[in-house]
Amino acid sequence: MELMKPGERLDELQLGGMRILQKERGFRFGMDAVLLADFARVGSGEDAADFGTGTGILPLLLLGRGKGRHYDAFELQEDMADMARRTMRLNGLEERVTVHALPVERADEAVRPGSLGSIVCNPPYGVPGTTLRNPSDALSLARHQGEEGLSAWLAMAWRLLRGKGKLAVVYPAPRMLEMMTAMERAHLTPKRFRLVYPAADKPANLVLIEAMKDARPMLHPEPPLIVYAEDGSMTRELKRIYHQT
Repeated sequence: MELMKPGERLDELQLGGMRILQKERGFRFGMDAVLLADFARVGSGEDAADFGTGTGILPLLLLGRGKGRHYDAFELQEDMADMARRTMRLNGLEERVTVHALPVERADEAVRPGSLGSIVCNPPYGVPGTTLRNPSDALSLARHQGEEGLSAWLAMAWRLLRGKGKLAVVYPAPRMLEMMTAMERAHLTPKRFRLVYPAADKPANLVLIEAMKDARPMLHPEPPLIVYAEDGSMTRELKRIYHQT
């Protein structure tokens, strides 16, 4: 298949026949992207963006669920951005997803400020100096924040969103307060959240958060999401999210 390069693999998403190119030995999407695509409220006619798109998985999952009209997807690594573009061509989505090889901090060079209804973001979870760096530069970039942390990304989200526009993120649950505090500093008000538990007897390891631009404070917790039942099988809710019911 001419759109695939050496060292890449082609995976089926089991979502409307969609397929995705991924590195055989590099970063590949995980459950957190699937959970975020389910959680994010993106109107079918909205223009949206994906900050740190990586393989381009979030626009694929969201469009496959009828969420969003057009996505501007930002990816710092040129090779990843190129692969994401080829994935969009493979799925006939090049008119609905524009992949930019730009850092999120420069997203306003490609998108008019105040024009987006929604932004989704699966940000790097690591903070320099607090987690071990991966020996692979590509994996390290995908899993660690830059020196400026979240503040620049959240400031850009506020700049690009229209009034009452929404930002949806997935983040480690133990750092939920850090994320919500950073959102508020950027004038993005946390409005709802959902904690994700690997099992009913385990502590939460992820949190899904939706914030709104310049909104009044009122936080709405959603029912907890438990991933695995006692016997190790997927819970009914997780099956719903993966469309396996």
